[in-house]
Amino acid sequence: MVSVSGCDQEPGQPAPAMAAGKRSPLLKATGVMLACLLLLLPGQAWALQAHGAPEGLYVHQMAHVHFIIALAYLYWHISRSTFTGQGWRYLLAFCVLMILWNVLTFVGHAADGLLSPDAITTTGDYLHERIIGPLGPEKILYYIAKFDHLLAVPALFFLFVGMRSLYRAVEKHAGEAEK
Repeated sequence: MVSVSGCDQEPGQPAPAMAAGKRSPLLKATGVMLACLLLLLPGQAWALQAHGAPEGLYVHQMAHVHFIIALAYLYWHISRSTFTGQGWRYLLAFCVLMILWNVLTFVGHAADGLLSPDAITTTGDYLHERIIGPLGPEKILYYIAKFDHLLAVPALFFLFVGMRSLYRAVEKHAGEAEK
């Protein structure tokens, strides 16, 4: 027998706390303290990324095209497979909405590039932009593209619900196999 932190244990056996799948209190406390530090003492978030002209925009636009191609392939692969179930249909809806989101943001970036610097005024920060009239097609496209969250949020919801549905189906299948 080997004594590990005051517990008698057979060689080659995991520690008693780890054997039951439990985490040590020190590990939990460290995780909670780290999470609190990250949440309560943030630096600058820099959530908005500006691209250097014009190369940054080109690379960003190419990323949208590649994402569209990847989502289209995923949609094609799921739709032609024998996968059944609600989770797969939710993933198909995710693909469609994300493809639409990518197209909308691609067009929005292009419309942003067509606008003159004095076409938009900001009062404070980027959340308070105002389009200066008269309105032309590029300004209207830019305005509509700013509502891209109306596609992205439902798409991510469908992704979440689809993954949860697939997970539950696997759990159910595993439970039936154990019986």
